[in-house]
Amino acid sequence: MEFYISALVLGLCLSAMGLGIFITMKIFRIPDITTDGSYTLGAAVTAVALTQGWTLSATLGLTLLSGAVAGVMTGLVHTRLKIDALLAGILVMTGLYSVNLSVMGRSNIPLINLETIFNKLSIFSRSVYNELWVGLLFLFILSGLIAYLLRTDFGIAMRATGNSESMTRALGINNDRMKIIGLAIANALTAISGFLVAQYQNFSDINMGIGIVLVGLGSVLIGDALINWIGIRNIWLQLLTVMLGCILFQMVLAVALSVGVNPNFLKLITALFVLIIVGIPRLARRRKH
Repeated sequence: MEFYISALVLGLCLSAMGLGIFITMKIFRIPDITTDGSYTLGAAVTAVALTQGWTLSATLGLTLLSGAVAGVMTGLVHTRLKIDALLAGILVMTGLYSVNLSVMGRSNIPLINLETIFNKLSIFSRSVYNELWVGLLFLFILSGLIAYLLRTDFGIAMRATGNSESMTRALGINNDRMKIIGLAIANALTAISGFLVAQYQNFSDINMGIGIVLVGLGSVLIGDALINWIGIRNIWLQLLTVMLGCILFQMVLAVALSVGVNPNFLKLITALFVLIIVGIPRLARRRKH
């Protein structure tokens, strides 16, 4: 049972990244690959700050800032240099590998015997329940904050920018600025996932972000399928559904491991799972036509 709870907690930790990818992919229609680098950056900054004796609140603030800066860099490359968003994300992600390695100073930093967010906010005697509680706390706080943001005039302008740039430009909205801010928010959320996962795993590793964008993309696609299937219109419920997609994604991997699948094939299973999620709706639409 604890094995599945651990998968649930990991899904909760990654749900912030799911929100970030939801903002870039569903709101701005931007395939942002910066995620792989900003996720590791969040974990790297967290590990270094905690080992240097920083408080958790200061570490969280620094992590948010570092992720936002990564997003701003992608936004500037895309909007100022007029480089395709996908290529801009790849360029920044590639550069972040060296940045992350410089921040950490080595490839791996253990966080054993350090105070983490999970034991700082502990209210249960068993650690697994404390981890679950903290994960749920972050899920509701982050989804509530982003839902509130998207309901404000600024958030509506962000959503309008993704729907029709020509219309928002006619209304006097600076589309480039909106994209930069949106990418900054998205990558700050992704860095929060790195912040949580590093403390949950008790280590930060330079390669922990490789392929993580596929996990986030699959989670958003699961959430999007549920949103369309159920017909959810409330923005907060949509965000919660996307975060639920992160949890379901991790539970699928947990089930695969529990039935004896070789861990070496997990990345393959991840890719096939995303392919199925993307492919089935398209095949269904073709049959209707």
